[in-house]
Amino acid sequence: MKNLFLKSLFLSMILVAGIQINSNACTNFLITKGASTDGSVMISFAADSHVLYGELYYWPAATYEEGTMLDVYEWDTGKYLGQIKQARQTYTVVGNMNEYQVAIGETTYGGRSELQSQPGAIMDYGSLMYIALQRSQSAREAIKVITTLMAEYGYCSNGESFSISDANEAWIYEMIGKGDGHKGAVWVARLIPDGYICAHANQARITTFPLANGKTSITFDEIDKIFNPEVECVYSTDVISFARDKEYYKGKDKDFSFSDTYAPVDFGGTRFCEIRVWSMFKDVNDDMDQYFDYVKGDIKHDPETGYATNRIPLWIKPDRKISAQNMMDFMRDHLEGTELDMTKDIGAGPFGMPYRWRPLTWQVDDVGYCNERAASTQQTGFSFIAQSRSWLPNPVGGIFWFSVDDAASSVYVPMYCGITKVPEKYARGYGSMMEFNDDAAFWVFNQVSNFAYTRYNYIHPEIDSLQHIMEANFIATTKAIDNAAVELYRTELLSATIRKPSLTREFLTDYSVTQGNKTVMAWKEFYAYLFTKYMDGNIKEKDGDKQNPKVWQPGYGEEWYRRIVNETEDQFKMTGGAGH
Repeated sequence: MKNLFLKSLFLSMILVAGIQINSNACTNFLITKGASTDGSVMISFAADSHVLYGELYYWPAATYEEGTMLDVYEWDTGKYLGQIKQARQTYTVVGNMNEYQVAIGETTYGGRSELQSQPGAIMDYGSLMYIALQRSQSAREAIKVITTLMAEYGYCSNGESFSISDANEAWIYEMIGKGDGHKGAVWVARLIPDGYICAHANQARITTFPLANGKTSITFDEIDKIFNPEVECVYSTDVISFARDKEYYKGKDKDFSFSDTYAPVDFGGTRFCEIRVWSMFKDVNDDMDQYFDYVKGDIKHDPETGYATNRIPLWIKPDRKISAQNMMDFMRDHLEGTELDMTKDIGAGPFGMPYRWRPLTWQVDDVGYCNERAASTQQTGFSFIAQSRSWLPNPVGGIFWFSVDDAASSVYVPMYCGITKVPEKYARGYGSMMEFNDDAAFWVFNQVSNFAYTRYNYIHPEIDSLQHIMEANFIATTKAIDNAAVELYRTELLSATIRKPSLTREFLTDYSVTQGNKTVMAWKEFYAYLFTKYMDGNIKEKDGDKQNPKVWQPGYGEEWYRRIVNETEDQFKMTGGAGH
């Protein structure tokens, strides 16, 4: 009976986790100035959803009259939620980065189910992100905007973790609503110490935090103090008292853990979520092996509090500095080189494909099983690396490295934060999830990735090679573009007749738009090349001037053929001569 109960409990846990992970499963990595190779601040975000069309959002700066109202629509569904007061001045936003180099990413973690509904609330997590970007000149101001909006208008989404950065700082900010009968959310925001890195992937990660002392740690009641550079932690005034009222927590304030109280980690939280954090951490720190059992699902608990005791640290100090290219490659991870390498198990098939078609969890004979969930996944709508550089003017300093579809089969293209429009091939409304457009970025990159899935170990190395060549060229060109843009910027600032550096923005816009559109068309040609070469399971190459190409038919490989023989015994054994 005990074994049956444990099997049922395990199955229910992974099935619930699977539902959550399938809806909004995203990965964020955060790099501080002292942890990057060039002193930039970087955050990443993968918008992973099976129904999200990858496109590049854009909002121009604008000025509004006093009393103007803003319609708010839920980002995930387009549902109308209500109206809020519009700001007098808004700023340009390119994707998830604004003209002041402020960037925001997110991951949904869900948390306690009874807190995920708040009738009448207007602010969902997506609106909070994009409205905050339109109203903030720093990461700290974005935190103030978000907390103030939730307090005034309520919060109507599940538990969320935000990455919030600017040219000097990176913050992790976690929130969850208060449920029926309450307004707003409980939350904690923490500054990542300089020289350290952080990550979150669909599991709340902030545990204990420094209690308010009026200097380095404050509550929402003192939110105006957030602009004091000494402040490193800010949290909702009732984050602990609300938990006590709900009987979630009975211990001392100093021992209170946000994550363990509002989103206790379970099997799905480790195996599908924390493992993505661990996989990135292990690439830059040699001490991560000690957490491998935890990320596989073996969670140790304190017998008194029930809190998990073997969790991965919220942030770590890397053994080496991290570059923009490193960040791009972190987003392409499939647990390669680990015991759970997705290219090695039977699900990878004969061609080592590191993807598993959903559902994420499944059962055989009433026993629950799961596939792995790595950072790189087939259902990515778009992903980005936001790179903010304090030594450059804001329009030049921010680069929004943007890609659509599966990061492992896509190319990150540089979009400067000062641009005034986005490439047509990536623009919002250029195609949709159910409207195929043969030169829209989302569809072009999906054609390549989905074709690669048919014979991954042969096709994907060609994708990997070209994507890194293109990205290396972009990165190498960046310095020259930076220098030219800075000279334009200085010239315009010295001009008595031009107050806003418009020529700088035009220059950067022309560069980013051109590179974006050219990348899509190059990838379209690349698809034609791949399809021609690998069609029908063959591998073909031109044979001089001959009409017919050379043809190579590598089959399934010796290891897979042996597996077939072992499973079928003599079913396919040939007798009486060879066939053709």
